[in-house]
Amino acid sequence: MDISGFQERMRKNYFHRDSKRGPYGTFMWLLEEVSELGKAMASGDQQNLKDEFADVLAWLCSLANVLNVDLEEAALAKYDGKCPRCRREVCQCQEA
Repeated sequence: MDISGFQERMRKNYFHRDSKRGPYGTFMWLLEEVSELGKAMASGDQQNLKDEFADVLAWLCSLANVLNVDLEEAALAKYDGKCPRCRREVCQCQEA
């Protein structure tokens, strides 16, 4: 499955609730899931880590749906095989 397919799955399953919650409420759920991902990283529990990555992706798709953004299109437009800052295939940017 590609990104657009997964985003569409999230739309079919959850858009009726996500749209009622609105962008800010959906964003807050995404932040909660990112926090849970951080905790999973610290726990060392590989299954929990996978579950939290999946939750972050699902909530990111939900937020994109509420805001009418095609994630696959946006990602491929910005990350077109080159670093968006230095425009090289292998990033040569200095880390801050």
